[in-house]
Amino acid sequence: MPAPMVHPVLKNGVGAFIPQCRRLVFHYCERSGSSRGMIEYLKKDLIQFAKEHPHVEVIVTPRPSKHPVIRGLYLNGKDKVVCVRNMEPTDIAGKVALLKESSGNRMKVFKKPVISTTESVRGIWSPFHAAPHKI
Repeated sequence: MPAPMVHPVLKNGVGAFIPQCRRLVFHYCERSGSSRGMIEYLKKDLIQFAKEHPHVEVIVTPRPSKHPVIRGLYLNGKDKVVCVRNMEPTDIAGKVALLKESSGNRMKVFKKPVISTTESVRGIWSPFHAAPHKI
């Protein structure tokens, strides 16, 4: 008779996924034309998004005479703000997904990622490396 299968015990959070986005704040203006797509998104798609992602706190606040923005707040204490003025609801849904999947960290900019003694990938050209010239 074969021995019963034993599953290893997960330690130190290995195998557990902790979503980094904890709050999304939607700011919009009730009278502004630039908030038209945001208002439509809030009426039709936001409730379904909130049901599918219960770990994300959703806050909707009017902000008179300002362009609509979405602010994502993350577990590491940082936030990201995306302006969604004059966007369609489908584009706004893409920005919401981007903020939800982000970690809140800034992208690192590498000025020169490769450190080398020669600037070229092939190295410095020399006439001794080429085939002899025939005239």
